[in-house]
Amino acid sequence: MASKRKVGEAKLEKEELDLFVDAPPDDDDDDDGDTSDSEESVYSGLEEEPSSSEEEEENSSDNEDHGTDDTTDTPGPTTDNTAGSAGTSSTERLDNRPQPDEYEFDSSDEEDIRNTVGNIPMEWYNDYPHIGYNLDGKKIMKPAKGDELDEFLNKMDNPDYWRTVKDKTTGEDVKLTDEELDIIQQIQRGKYPDKAYNPYEPYIDFFTHEKMIHPVNNHPRSKRSFIPSLVEKEKVSKLVHAIKMGWIKPRKARDDEPKYYDIWENDNQYTPDKRYQTHIPAPKLKLPGHEESYNPPPEYLPSEEEILAWTQADPEDRRQAFLSKKYDALRKVPAYAGFVKERFERCLDLYLCPRQRKMRANVTAEDLIPKLPKPRDLQPFPTTLSVVYEGHTDVVRCISVEPTGQWLVSGSDDETLRFWEVATGRCRKVLQLGGRVRSVAWCPNSAVCLVAAVVDSTVIIINPSLGDKLVYHSTDNLLNTYEAPESQETKLPVEWAAAEGKEHDMGIRLRISHPKTIRQVTWHGKGDYFAIVMPDGGRMSVLIHQLTKRRSQNPFRKSKGLVQCVLFHPIRPFLFVATQRYVRVYNLLKQELTKKLMANCKWVSSMAVHPGGDNLIIGSYDSRLSWFDMDLSTKPYQTLRHQKRALRQVCYHKKYPLFASASDDGTVVICHGMVYSDLLQNPLLVPVKILRGHKVTQNLGAMDCEFHPTQPWIFSCGADTTVRLYT
Repeated sequence: MASKRKVGEAKLEKEELDLFVDAPPDDDDDDDGDTSDSEESVYSGLEEEPSSSEEEEENSSDNEDHGTDDTTDTPGPTTDNTAGSAGTSSTERLDNRPQPDEYEFDSSDEEDIRNTVGNIPMEWYNDYPHIGYNLDGKKIMKPAKGDELDEFLNKMDNPDYWRTVKDKTTGEDVKLTDEELDIIQQIQRGKYPDKAYNPYEPYIDFFTHEKMIHPVNNHPRSKRSFIPSLVEKEKVSKLVHAIKMGWIKPRKARDDEPKYYDIWENDNQYTPDKRYQTHIPAPKLKLPGHEESYNPPPEYLPSEEEILAWTQADPEDRRQAFLSKKYDALRKVPAYAGFVKERFERCLDLYLCPRQRKMRANVTAEDLIPKLPKPRDLQPFPTTLSVVYEGHTDVVRCISVEPTGQWLVSGSDDETLRFWEVATGRCRKVLQLGGRVRSVAWCPNSAVCLVAAVVDSTVIIINPSLGDKLVYHSTDNLLNTYEAPESQETKLPVEWAAAEGKEHDMGIRLRISHPKTIRQVTWHGKGDYFAIVMPDGGRMSVLIHQLTKRRSQNPFRKSKGLVQCVLFHPIRPFLFVATQRYVRVYNLLKQELTKKLMANCKWVSSMAVHPGGDNLIIGSYDSRLSWFDMDLSTKPYQTLRHQKRALRQVCYHKKYPLFASASDDGTVVICHGMVYSDLLQNPLLVPVKILRGHKVTQNLGAMDCEFHPTQPWIFSCGADTTVRLYT
């Protein structure tokens, strides 16, 4: 059986060798396209798995070795040797194939993170289809970007959308791995990025904390320990000698006294300090970039606006000393005009660099000017003249607007009171009052149609009968329901008289007579009380009248100065009383002085309270407008001087963050005054517009101004007998 097995193995070995012998030889003249699998594997860089034919070759070679040993006595060795030589030659030919170079091709999957655009903001390439250039100078195009519909479909269909982020440098989408997501979640939770790290590992006490009772050894002390050491004696003698010779100096006592610095010291005084001895290295030249190229990319070429800004800027304020230009060829580039100057400055830098640095604060005038927003960002505010109300023949001193903004009333030195329709500019009613109208005020209560006008020493209450009939009829009914009390003790020289006959038909309802000339009348927010100012009235300079009960009261026993104007607080029971240089705030309920504001001006002319009630503006005859933050200080938060002559009137808008001032130079200055609810943020005050139109007559310009209740409009009147509306 063994001999039969050997004969079978020899036959199989011979057949396998015949396969190699009968195989067609390699033709050098074959086409390049007909490549074997082995050749393809060489060029592709991939390793093939060993085939069954190669395994049979190895088995056949092994069998051949064993066959030569075992079959020495069998006949026919010539055939075996011939087959074996043929097999070895073919095997050597296959093993001599060119092996692939593993370093010739880069088959790594690492991400190409090269920066092809330089250290510039990537937003510069938002308007371009490419993002940088490759080594051949060709544009690297951005990956295709879909619209919002594609983004939505990708979001719904792609299960990995939530873990996909965009790479700014290449514009491609990068999918975050699980490890990166774990790191992000750990950081968001405020933990260590590495999950495996445990910051609370148990403490290992390497050394015992217990005090040992017994010593380490119990040897008796040696005799040498009782004798002074000669080595230590020699060291001490050397130290003593060094101290005597001055080589070793004792430490100085530490001075714990505080150090003081002279903040008023003159800058010209030289004080030696370590900061002045610092070494200044020679400055290095900046490396050239794309701007210096004679053929730069289009995104580096300046636009017309940038060229204009560059030419108008000062040389020291320019970001670069030249403008990038594009040339077709290098031979067309002209000579650089600033070459000699730059070389000379470079020589100065190298020559002066060893000098010492001089510490001095470099403050420019631009740094001292506050950075204010542009007026166009603070709209809306009145800008243009829309309507001119003409009809008066003398100086128009005062105006007032109805609470709904439909009607306007104006008083003049021509002894008339005119009612205007705001939208059309028509004069609807004229009243002859027989004296100069010094002040006029429309009742702020929209349920009542009443106007208070001051003529010399009399306050006249008028029902103009304009607007809604139900309103002015109910106003007359309210006034007619008054019943005089049986015993009325009048300590004040004030007389209330109801109008009758012709005056009642004109619209006059009440006359309140006073002993002195009245300068101003102002209403309370609810419309039942109004206050008047008599500068020459002494202790009766300020009187408060109640309309429904027809009674008057004097809130002050004595006058503290010459009263100029008064105002009611819009929310709280406060009364503002302005004298020549001070503004006093009184609490009417507690009947006490709450605050005293210093105006810092020579003569107060007018004042206005912010609708919020925490801020106040004051106008003066020395052309100053002072803004007070009553929660902050008793002194002005800011003083504005935008007009050249005396300020006649200041006012706030009820809804918009606007305030205005009218001056004798014929101008009305509109300012933006934003008051923030955050107490830590200061108000923003920005002048936005100067309105011109009033002519200066008899050294008088704009006499009064008032904002529209709902629109960003302003009314003004002046000595040129006109009333103007700016929208």
